[in-house]
Order: sequence, then C-alpha cells, then structure tokens
Amino acid sequence: MPKRLGPHNHTNPLIWCLSIICAILTLLVIIAGIVVFIGYITIRPKVPQVSVPRAQLDTLYFDQASLLMVQITIVVKAENDNTRAHASFYDTFFTLSFGGQKIAILKADPFEVRANQSLELNYVVQSNSIPLNPTEAEEVNMSLKKNVIDLELKGTSRTRWTVWLIGSVKFWLHLDCQLHLPVNRTTAYPSGCSSRSQ
Repeated sequence: MPKRLGPHNHTNPLIWCLSIICAILTLLVIIAGIVVFIGYITIRPKVPQVSVPRAQLDTLYFDQASLLMVQITIVVKAENDNTRAHASFYDTFFTLSFGGQKIAILKADPFEVRANQSLELNYVVQSNSIPLNPTEAEEVNMSLKKNVIDLELKGTSRTRWTVWLIGSVKFWLHLDCQLHLPVNRTTAYPSGCSSRSQ
C-alpha cells in the first residue's frame, strides 16, 4: 500500500519557482526560434558577391631589355541581391599579376550597396617597369603572338549586412580568376570571374 504524504511533505516553493523560470525560458527560446525561422523564410538572405564584368588592356609596352609596362582598366562589381538589407563591403583588396609577377594592387575604401542593387568600382591600373626573367619574357612574346595576354586577379573583400531580427551577418568573399585580355584594346568579358563561382 502506498505511503500517504502528510502535510509536512509538500514540494519546496523554491523548486516551483525554478520550474516556472525554466518553463518560461524554454518557451522564450522556442518563440525566438520560430521568429528567426519566419524572418529567414520571409527575407531569404543572399550572400553579396563581387565579380569582374569587364576588363581591357589599354597599353602594353615590352622592350628588348625584358621590361614590361601595362595599363589596364578593370571593373569590379559589388552586388547585393538582398531585397530588404543594405550590404557593407570593407577590406577590399585585389592583386593583379602576370605569371606570378605582381603588377598592381587594387584597393577600395569601405562602401555600401543598397538593397537589390550593385556598384561598379572602376580601376585604371598602370604598372611601373617590371623586369622579367627569360621565362616570363618568353611568356609575353607568346602572348603577343596569340594577341591575348593572360593575367591573374586574386583577392578578398569582407561583407556585412543586417538581417532583420537575426542580426548582423559577415562573410569573406574570395575572388580568383584568369583575365584573358586581347592586346588590340578590345574589352574582355570574363566568364566565371565571380566570388559566386568559388
């Protein structure tokens, strides 16, 4: 036969208070999860991107002493496909090189891109005289014969945007692409030169 509880065997009020507090906290966590989920479904946040839509070799000077000088126009496009959130881009830094030889560094001050818009950064890069070793000089000669010079653009940009109640979201964007630029000053439209394709 079960033992009957007497008046002196009641649950301690402190235990009841702790149980109520835990139940309230559990309920708040569940509600916060539902709000974040609904916010995510409603806003559908997308990672902003950087890309190179076009580039052009303006000037190429290569002499018998194996010195290379170039002037190149490069357009870097920052895109924010979020419909309700502005995106901030900062620490934007790219390196342009030929055969591993650094030609120029492209930087940008922090900037903002409004919701569902893009911003183009126009760089006109002019290198100093770059001394080339015999292998690199042969590469330039081959490029001149093909009428296309191959350059490499690598770099990163950080992006941050606020997603409603979820808060601030940050990402590193990495760009690593080959630019095949015609030596006849024709504008090139690189395919796949985007942080989206990384």
